[in-house]
Amino acid sequence: MSGPTASLLVIGGDAPPFSAVEPRLGEFSFVCAADSGLDTLRAWGLRPDLVVGDMDSVSDPALLSGYGEVLAFPRDKDDTDTEIGISELRRRGYRRVVLAGGGGGRLDHLLALRALLERPNGPDEWICSGERVVRIDEPSDFLVEPGSIVSVFPLAAGASGMSSEGLKWPLDGLSWDQGHFGISNVAVSGRIRVDPGWRPLFIVLPLQGRTVS
Repeated sequence: MSGPTASLLVIGGDAPPFSAVEPRLGEFSFVCAADSGLDTLRAWGLRPDLVVGDMDSVSDPALLSGYGEVLAFPRDKDDTDTEIGISELRRRGYRRVVLAGGGGGRLDHLLALRALLERPNGPDEWICSGERVVRIDEPSDFLVEPGSIVSVFPLAAGASGMSSEGLKWPLDGLSWDQGHFGISNVAVSGRIRVDPGWRPLFIVLPLQGRTVS
């Protein structure tokens, strides 16, 4: 495929350790900071290609003058800084958007991030401080440590036609209405495979691990 592929959007809130992100930096052709995500990138020793947001939580707004491309917005706005970042990356043609950060803090912020997974152009992955969340709409393989906890959630439309390999409790034959889920499943091998069936799913995985397809 030609054109932009994957981008990393670092947002405010509790961030994953850099050790979980550093091995994956080669995946991303563009790095964007949303508001205080800039502080996280600075702590990691990384320079963003773009900074967006209302800048109300950046530790020192004077730092912004040192970056080439900054899109600043008023505090009174309809979209969150994370939404602005996602929209801008999609507008620039990035087919995969991975969030990093957003842990801890206010419950409404966490629920808003969860809601973004429902959107067709929402994030494809969310790397939190202790886990990562991957949205899938086709069969996908993941490398994890045997014994790892793996939880599976449908989106609002529910789920059917699912199947899995490498999980203690298979998903095969299950149908979930809105509000149902499969929490605290267990990986019985180092490679698991999940087929979402007819509708997308999101999967909560250990922070250390890798998506292989």
